[in-house]
Amino acid sequence: MEQFKTYALMIGLTLLFIWLGGMFGGRAGMIIAFLVAAGMNFYAYYYSDQQVLKHYHAHPVDRSNAAGLYDIVERLTRRAGLPMPAIYIIPDQQPNAFATGRNYENAAVAVTEGLLNLLNENEVEAVIAHELSHIKHYDMLIGTVAATFAGAIAMLANFGMFFGGGRDRPNPIVMIALMIIAPLAATVIQMTISRNREYMADEGAARMTGHPEWLQSGLAKLENYAKGISM
Repeated sequence: MEQFKTYALMIGLTLLFIWLGGMFGGRAGMIIAFLVAAGMNFYAYYYSDQQVLKHYHAHPVDRSNAAGLYDIVERLTRRAGLPMPAIYIIPDQQPNAFATGRNYENAAVAVTEGLLNLLNENEVEAVIAHELSHIKHYDMLIGTVAATFAGAIAMLANFGMFFGGGRDRPNPIVMIALMIIAPLAATVIQMTISRNREYMADEGAARMTGHPEWLQSGLAKLENYAKGISM
């Protein structure tokens, strides 16, 4: 069901993008929008995970060089009924963790050295459970696609005046309205999806660990840490 929702969102955003392309540039705009959307979906689906891991200089670990972290992930994946994801550590003192990957078989969990140093073992387990909840609900792909389209729609709106379209082109007032409303709507969609999925992952982590206070404690430490630095 979650996979179906993911594909439905990708199709819906693609159709929205093509429709906006038609509004800004007529048939030519629709064709350009379709080609751009197809390229973005292909890239986001197959390569976004490796791109983000490369961006953060993440390096893979296993039981031989990160036994404690590996045992936590292995224990939680058994409880969640998930395949074992790839595990990465990011050489950064900023406490952070994220999940990435297009499906269960290609998922990865990454944590920074700063997170491992800041939180105790129970809190790390709760954060990992939060990320595994994202994997279970395909949130990584949904978030990537939503963010990609939000940026693309904003770009399309900004360049709307330069698209050709002839008779298919809407009147200038409609175009100006779309150039203002479309990026705002895309951003709202992205933020709504992101926030809703974060709440669901918090709930999933509490159920997975059986100790919601672990996540509470870990989030409190992260919040206090964030208050003391410039992000």
